[in-house]
Amino acid sequence: MLAGTAIGAAAQDFTLRATANSNENDEDYDGLVVFKNYVEQASNGAIEVELFIGTQLCSNGAECLQGVAESQIDIFISTSGGASGIFPFVQVLDLPYLMADDRIAETVMANGSPFVTTMQDMVTEASGGAIRLMTIGNTGGWRNFANTQRRVQTPADLEGLKIRTVVADLPQELVKALGASPTPIPWPELFTSFQTGVVEGSKNGITDIMGMKFPDAGLQYVTLDGHAYMGALWFMSNETFMSMPEDLRRVVVDGFYQLQQATFASPKRKSIQAYEDFVEGGGDLYVPTPEEKEAFKEAAGPVYDWFKANVDGGEQIFDALNTAVAEAEEEVNAVRDREVN
Repeated sequence: MLAGTAIGAAAQDFTLRATANSNENDEDYDGLVVFKNYVEQASNGAIEVELFIGTQLCSNGAECLQGVAESQIDIFISTSGGASGIFPFVQVLDLPYLMADDRIAETVMANGSPFVTTMQDMVTEASGGAIRLMTIGNTGGWRNFANTQRRVQTPADLEGLKIRTVVADLPQELVKALGASPTPIPWPELFTSFQTGVVEGSKNGITDIMGMKFPDAGLQYVTLDGHAYMGALWFMSNETFMSMPEDLRRVVVDGFYQLQQATFASPKRKSIQAYEDFVEGGGDLYVPTPEEKEAFKEAAGPVYDWFKANVDGGEQIFDALNTAVAEAEEEVNAVRDREVN
């Protein structure tokens, strides 16, 4: 009887319902396609992954995460802004100028880093064990300042501009620290808001800017300050995950690694054409000098103190991020030194 039970458990089929509130041109979709392909093959068909792209299952971060907590949705991807209402500490991903480049960011976001391990534990605790943070990928590259009015080379050039933010507190604090006026606007309304002057700028990656055709609404200036890595938080129902036998849980974990790598790569490839199209359409693309970028970081300094003092779990996750960044810089720079000498 015991042997029969074990065989029956191993042969059980699982269906994972995965959703992303985006579209099939997005990095989130690229990641899910890779995840689906890997998991279904590696499980020998024991796991089926159903993809729901858009708002078929839920319409926003809070609603989708509630669905994950109740196991009505098995997998959901969210930006920090979408998840911050439930997990405020994830806004640490919006803290500016802490990671220098993709190699550092991807090392910091690797599962097992001090940062990811800490955030996974905090998500599990804050959700009462209902939600797991499986991995952190990327969605759109790096956030840059873009606007309809003028080239931005220094923080002073942002003075007075109405910059679109999400509803979360931290992006608004950053915009205020740099002298601009934060204006929360829902993503679907942003194109019209540029046209009508409700907002004059935003904090987005180039693939999002071009994908939404914002230059047609007047967005003509992009400053490549790279102030924040656009982390993508991939959550899963803990009940669903733990209902699987250990061998299939390993398949799912490895599937999320494959997904993460796909989302790391996708924005790099897509941004090439996006930048070309932006400039060809008359857009002004500016890369700050190291001195100018340092001026932005200095101006944003008060945001770090605000985050640690005002966000529940802020100091813990901020310290974990800084620890992981320091370790990543040491590791990556050691490899660079060996390769160039």
